[in-house]
Amino acid sequence: MTAMAPTRTEPDLSFLLDHGSHVLRTRMAAALAEIGLTARMHCVLVHAMEGERTQAQLAEIGDMDKTTMVVTVDALEAAGLAERRPSGRDRRARIIAVTEQGARVAAQSQVIVDRVHEEALATMSPDERAVLLRVMERLVTGYLAAPVETPTPVRRARQRES
Repeated sequence: MTAMAPTRTEPDLSFLLDHGSHVLRTRMAAALAEIGLTARMHCVLVHAMEGERTQAQLAEIGDMDKTTMVVTVDALEAAGLAERRPSGRDRRARIIAVTEQGARVAAQSQVIVDRVHEEALATMSPDERAVLLRVMERLVTGYLAAPVETPTPVRRARQRES
């Protein structure tokens, strides 16, 4: 005889967040691919434009490991969108500088990212949107602000696209 599954007492928050995040990432990837960018490339361009940042700093902001960051910057350099340069503050450090073409592409990609987010939020009324965003912000700055230690590492998807 098969045992009955336990009765769920709460909605499956893990599924809802994971599924929504996955679908949003696929929509974002498809939209950015139209201009030859990935979400990671967009993230690096936008954050590199905010100020003088090293590859390691940008990797931390974009939640990328070292190898992924190197591949991403290599692709940006090959496309003429960014370049590695010596830092103006620390000659030993190298920063990622966005080229003029990269700045134009970053502006274009930000319009795309904003459009994808707007399309997702457009499925709700203005009041629902405000509540969702307020509650999500509270979750990610409160209870879900930082991962906890686990005996076995938990794989996770990229967190922030921009």
